[in-house]
Amino acid sequence: METPDAVVLRGLSVRRGSLQVLEDIRAVIPGHSCTMLIGPNGAGKTTLLMALLGDMRYSGEIAFAPGKNGGRPRIGYVPQNARADQGLPLTVLEFLSMGLQRSPLWLGPRAGARVRALRFLETVRAEHLAARRLGALSGGEMQRVFLALALQREPDLLLLDEPSAGMDPQGDLLLCALLEDLRRRHAFTQIMVSHDLGLAAHHATHVLCLKRVLLAAGPPEQVFTPEVLTGLFGIHQGLLSLPLERRTCA
Repeated sequence: METPDAVVLRGLSVRRGSLQVLEDIRAVIPGHSCTMLIGPNGAGKTTLLMALLGDMRYSGEIAFAPGKNGGRPRIGYVPQNARADQGLPLTVLEFLSMGLQRSPLWLGPRAGARVRALRFLETVRAEHLAARRLGALSGGEMQRVFLALALQREPDLLLLDEPSAGMDPQGDLLLCALLEDLRRRHAFTQIMVSHDLGLAAHHATHVLCLKRVLLAAGPPEQVFTPEVLTGLFGIHQGLLSLPLERRTCA
């Protein structure tokens, strides 16, 4: 049975004062896809995520497919460059338990919340971080924790804003493999902001190429043409020779 589209954008536009950030975006995001939003800085990628989250005023329409529970879909969100105050005394386990129990956290994580928090840490392969102070984590470790936090919502849509920013290429590959595995097991739709064309070419199943307007949409091997890439980024040495063979982490 064909998977329905997770999101349909109909004439989506966003204006900030006199600046038109997004204009008349008409596109679909396939269900259970890894859809990447591609474009240069200032193209409106993060603005589109904020509109999907309901944190940005827009005109036009965003139509969501029903979630697994039949109602509005649950949305998980992993922000870009997530950070915590280095002096924050919370451990990772306490932080994740905050949303899993009703009793005050100063009484300590309840047994059920502790078990669930550890399970989500194991899901993102970060159970070794449970007793670490939140403020002492590296950027990559913090991204894992925020990914675990997003998964606690059992999302139908998982939104990620450049989650691999600042990671080395090996970190990119590990994150990609983890997300692909999670997407298959939990049947969510992944919508991720990236400016990394190689990552998108190798791992996205669908891309939206944004530069205020929608320049192209579809599988990367179809839309990453010299004309589209030049429209996105201009003429750049080596850009048009981007290898487009898909090498998924499956």
